[in-house]
Formats: sequence, C-alpha cells, structure tokens
Amino acid sequence: MSRRRSAGHEHRSSLPVRLERRNALFQQWQSLLTNRTKRTRGGEMIVQGVRPITQAIAQGVQIRALLSDGRAQPSRWARDLLESPAAPVVEVAPELMAELGEREDGAPELLALAAVPSEALDRLTPTDSAVVVVFDRPSGPGNIGSLARSADALGAEGLLITGHSADAWDPAAIRASTGSIFALPVLRVPSHREVLEWIAARRALGEPWTVLGLDEAGGHELSAEDLSGPTLVVIGNETVGMSAGWREACDVIAEIPIGGSASSLNAAVAGSIALYEIQRQRRTAPPG
Repeated sequence: MSRRRSAGHEHRSSLPVRLERRNALFQQWQSLLTNRTKRTRGGEMIVQGVRPITQAIAQGVQIRALLSDGRAQPSRWARDLLESPAAPVVEVAPELMAELGEREDGAPELLALAAVPSEALDRLTPTDSAVVVVFDRPSGPGNIGSLARSADALGAEGLLITGHSADAWDPAAIRASTGSIFALPVLRVPSHREVLEWIAARRALGEPWTVLGLDEAGGHELSAEDLSGPTLVVIGNETVGMSAGWREACDVIAEIPIGGSASSLNAAVAGSIALYEIQRQRRTAPPG
C-alpha cells in the first residue's frame, strides 16, 4: 500500500496542466483501459461516465486527477466538479479524451484517474443480518459490474471475486455497475479458502452464517430456504458454475426454477434473484 501512495504523490506532483499529444503519460493512461497488469501494478484505473465518476467521489475513492476536455461551456455537473476539484485537473485535447473515454461520438467532458480501493478482507464489517456475495471465477467484466449494481441495490454488504477471473476494475465492469462498484467493498480474493477462513472467524464470534450456493440443479428451491440470518451467496462461473472447493463448502445448494427454452440464467441475473429473495423473506418475516 505504501508504494501505491508514494507513486500517487509523485504522479500528482508531475501532472501537466494540459496534455495535447500522445506522450508517455497519455500512453500510460491509455494502458489502464485494457491492461490489467498495469492497473494492478500502478493501483490506478480510469473512471468513465457521469454516474461512476460522481459515485467514486461521493464514496471516498481516492481521485488522483480529473481529466477535462476543456470545452468552453461545460455542463453544470462538470462545472461543479471543476470549481471544487477532488484532484488536480489536466486539460486533455478532445481527440485524446475521446480515446480515453472509449467513445466514437466525441470527447467526454470529464474522466477520472482513480486509485484502486484496498482489497483487504477487513474492509468487510458485517451487520447481524449481513448478505455478502461471492462471484467465483467470473469471465466477463460486464457481469461483475451488473452483479455489483444489484448487490448495491438489494442490500448486500460486499462482493467478493474469487479465483482466476475478469477484473472488477476493468472499464466495462465499472460502466456496467453505473458506479455501484464504488458503493460497497468489492474485493478480489485468491480462492475460496481465504473467504472460508473469514467465515470461520465470524462464526467463532457467534454469528450464524449460512453459505448458500446457486446451481441450476441444486435440488433445493431457493424460496424454500431460510435466508433470514447472515448469508454468503456464492455464484459460480458463467459457464462451469462453482468450483469443487466452493461446492463442498456450501451449507446448502439451491436452484431457481426456470421454464421456457433457456437452459440456465445469466450468472448476474441469478445472483440478483437470490438477493431479491433474501430481501423478500426479511420484509415478510414476522417481527422478533
């Protein structure tokens, strides 16, 4: 962490006021769009879009630079951010902004260069009836973002990405989340083992956690399960489902009944339905 902070300070102090050509700094920023290794090593990402940028700032994500296309008449949203900027402002030539914004319809007004949040499990501070979601080895960043959006909307307190997976800080994931990826802890965890150690520690404190896996042939209907206590919801890879380690760790594996000609549900959709079912049960449960 200390390396990331010092790198950020050096980067910040050397930022130009205006960037007009494809120099080394521009290439560095451009690499953050497609190169996961660069994002991980530098601890930085590019945030695109009005709502994701607004959410990142509101949720306290460290903003290292605001990039502006320098238009003469910015929107009120952009004007407000530029009047009290969260970080140094760099005016970037519109054609370069269009490339960084990955847009073909012209330059975005603003982009944000932001620090990747800490991925330590101690960021999770669950309540008595917490819901935490695990996405095991997701292959699509869009699905990560979609699930983060549902997790935020439906009251989950964290999203854990386990195993070899797509990157939660890929621009496609951030866009798909519409900024919700900044509203709750989204943590990359090497495997199921670290999460199960965390669960064991919570259970040692007397918290009755249930590990609930989703599978299209789980044998138990989701709505029949008691999900009123703290729950870890495990969603498997979009193609092959949960790993053997997660399957063994689950207290119950439940299915969502489906019809029609579909063979299965999209992973993020299945997770959303499970989160809704948990909230439904808790809303309709008798008090006390």
